[in-house]
Amino acid sequence: MKLARVGQIGHEKPAAIDTNGKLRDLSSIINDITPEVLAPARLGELAKIDLNSLPLIAEPVRYGAPIAHVPNLICIGLNYTDHAEETGAPIPSQPILFNKHTGSLCGADDDVILPEGSNKLDWEVELAFAIGRECWHVDEADALSYVAGYMVMNDISERRYQLEWEGQWTKGKSYPTFAPCGPWLVTNDEVSDPQDLHLWLKLNGETVQNGTTQRMIFGIKTLVSYLSRFMRLMPGDIVTTGTPPGVGLGMTPNKFMKLGDVMELGISGLGVQKQTLVSRG
Repeated sequence: MKLARVGQIGHEKPAAIDTNGKLRDLSSIINDITPEVLAPARLGELAKIDLNSLPLIAEPVRYGAPIAHVPNLICIGLNYTDHAEETGAPIPSQPILFNKHTGSLCGADDDVILPEGSNKLDWEVELAFAIGRECWHVDEADALSYVAGYMVMNDISERRYQLEWEGQWTKGKSYPTFAPCGPWLVTNDEVSDPQDLHLWLKLNGETVQNGTTQRMIFGIKTLVSYLSRFMRLMPGDIVTTGTPPGVGLGMTPNKFMKLGDVMELGISGLGVQKQTLVSRG
């Protein structure tokens, strides 16, 4: 299934994409797409619904972040061999972990806000996944069964805050609108191989990122198992898994965004996003 939350900020309602690509209203079935809805049994119940029997939702419509009340937003850094190479960083021997504040989550096509004083704002198309059930000390062989589904994420990064100021990466990653997510959550039964997906991002119409999840250093099942050694992953937690090459930090000279810039990005089978860079207003 493809599950979405549509409507204005703070007033999103649950929806699903039918076999014809039409939006169907799930409000009569569930109140929202919350972490509880991501449990395997609950997703199984939703999969049995005849979506064609539900009311259509007229488009265009705003797509919010696909999951409400996300407990944690966990990130993996330098997880593509070719991205590590472009930044001059050594290939990690273990996954690099950091967090984005959940307040950075926004809809797939929402405007991205340029912070006051920011001058090194960068883009990062990433594959993200959501946890469907409590996950603690799991083996790689079972790890993918804990994944409820997959999404597109743009891990917006202010490089000066991230790399030049003291402290952890989180401060360069957590500004409101720095995590456009969606447009929908694609349940794991519809993603046959998360390690064989094409990712791309265009800046002002020019393709700057064009990669594949085949180049991940640590695949999804490894990340789930590894993370579960250090924390109890909870339903609704989102993990975003690193970016392929082509970010502004990796260019010579560096290239960062300015007001009015437009990002378009997507992942095969998971949908497309589009954001414009605006001031806080």
